[in-house]
Amino acid sequence: MSLYCIGDIQGCDGALERLLAKIEFSPSRDTVYLLGDLVNRGPDSEKTLRRCMESGDSIRALLGNHDLHLLAAANGRRKFSRRDTLLQVLQAPDADQLLQWVRQQPLARTHDVGGESLLMVHAGVHQRWSMADTLRYAREVETVLQGDELPLFLQAMYGNEPDRWSEQLTGMERLRVITNVLTRMRYCAPDGRMDFESAESTEHAPPGHLPWFDLPGRVTAETTIAFGHWSTLGELNRPHLIALDTGCVWGGCLTAVRFGASLEERELIHVECEQAQQPG
Repeated sequence: MSLYCIGDIQGCDGALERLLAKIEFSPSRDTVYLLGDLVNRGPDSEKTLRRCMESGDSIRALLGNHDLHLLAAANGRRKFSRRDTLLQVLQAPDADQLLQWVRQQPLARTHDVGGESLLMVHAGVHQRWSMADTLRYAREVETVLQGDELPLFLQAMYGNEPDRWSEQLTGMERLRVITNVLTRMRYCAPDGRMDFESAESTEHAPPGHLPWFDLPGRVTAETTIAFGHWSTLGELNRPHLIALDTGCVWGGCLTAVRFGASLEERELIHVECEQAQQPG
C-alpha cells in the first residue's frame, strides 16, 4: 500500500492518466490525494472529475480556486474568462453529478503516516493557525458549500478584502478570508496582510512580504504540509514542506510525491505535460 500526493492537474487528464500508470497506481491498494485545481485551462476537465468521482475512496481530492470558480460559473455567479475551459463540464451529460461531487470535497485534509500527520491544502496555511485550526476553519466553508447558502457564498467569495485574518471576523467576510488563505494565498506580510496580486517566484516577492511558509513564528512550522497552487515556485521539497504545482497546464510536469514508512521517506515522480496554454 502506497500513499501519494499529486499537484495541480487543471483538466490535463491525459497527464494524470500517464502519471497514475507510471506509479503503477492500484485503487485496491493505494491512496492518492489531489491537492486542488482539478479543473480549468486544460483540455479535459470533465474527464478529470469523472475519473476522480468513479475512483471512490482511492483518489481523494481537495478544492482549489479553479474548482470553486467552476461552482461559481455553474451557479451563474461568475463569467468565464478567455482562458477558462469549464464549459465542457457544464455541458457534460453528467454535469449535475460532477458538480455535486465537487461540492462535497473539502478544502483541507490530513493523513497519518508513521504516527505523524500530513496536512494538505491547495494554497497555504495562515501563520497563526494550527493544524486543528486549519481543519476547523476549512469546515466552516465546506458546510456552506454543501448547504443552501451556496449561491450567496459564491457571490460573496471573490475579493481581496479583508486582507488579514481575525477570529473576530463574521459572516461572508470571515468565509472569504478563510477561502483566500486556503486557495489563493502565496505572499504574506509579517503583520498578517496577504498579497493577492503577485504570482511570481520568490525572487520577485512584493516589498515587505514573504512566502507564507517562510513567515517567522508560523504555528505549523513543524507540521509537514503538502500544497500546490504556485507554479512559478515549482517543486519544493523541504523536511516539513512539499510544493507540487510544477506547471502541468503550462507545459511543465505533473508531479507526485510517494511516501514511505514515514513522512521523511519520500520520492518525487514526474511526467512531462503537453502545453495546454501559454503562461502570462
